[in-house]
Amino acid sequence: MAANPYEVEHNIKPAAAQPAHRRRRPDMSSFTSHYHSLTSPAGSRLGPTPVDAAALYRLLQDQMLATTMTMGEGGEGGQEEDTPGAAAHRDLMASLVRELERDIDNPPARIPGVDQPFLDALDRVPAAELRRPHRADDNCPICAERFVDDPYPLVVELPCGNRHAFDLECVGPWLLGKGTCPLCRADLTKKKTIEIPKDDDDEEDGDADGLYG
Repeated sequence: MAANPYEVEHNIKPAAAQPAHRRRRPDMSSFTSHYHSLTSPAGSRLGPTPVDAAALYRLLQDQMLATTMTMGEGGEGGQEEDTPGAAAHRDLMASLVRELERDIDNPPARIPGVDQPFLDALDRVPAAELRRPHRADDNCPICAERFVDDPYPLVVELPCGNRHAFDLECVGPWLLGKGTCPLCRADLTKKKTIEIPKDDDDEEDGDADGLYG
């Protein structure tokens, strides 16, 4: 089984990659394997069949559901706390699952996500920054674990308007399959356009041409 980004970036063995307190993080190895088979040179030339595309989104949906179920187990306390944060997490996961259900029922002709170089280039949040008092309680919107509870945090900020932060291992598959921020749904596949401001001198020259032309 191929190592996931968490294991590769931190050079740790798979057995050590998922300590007990990080068990909510979804295992996306099956999704990743299927995704790479669809985007290989041979697969990309033909494009995914509806069955293959639906299977990809089913794998992603299954892992999202598994994460939600683990949240319901509540870890050491035996039950998830009924807090505003927990309710917001349940609402988010439910919305992601519903969106994936639509993709399963009506598979797209192509996988609209980002590519691996995009994931590799995402801004990493340094561990020292995560430990700052104002970020100490920040958590991943998908697995709901606090970033500082991970001894080897691999946290990325997305280039959306709010710079939402996620565990890369959690958000990577969604980005590959969907290409949007899971929170604000900003389309991350669109290239930014940079507007070049007009020179005031050019505008004045244009006015002069109009007056004396």
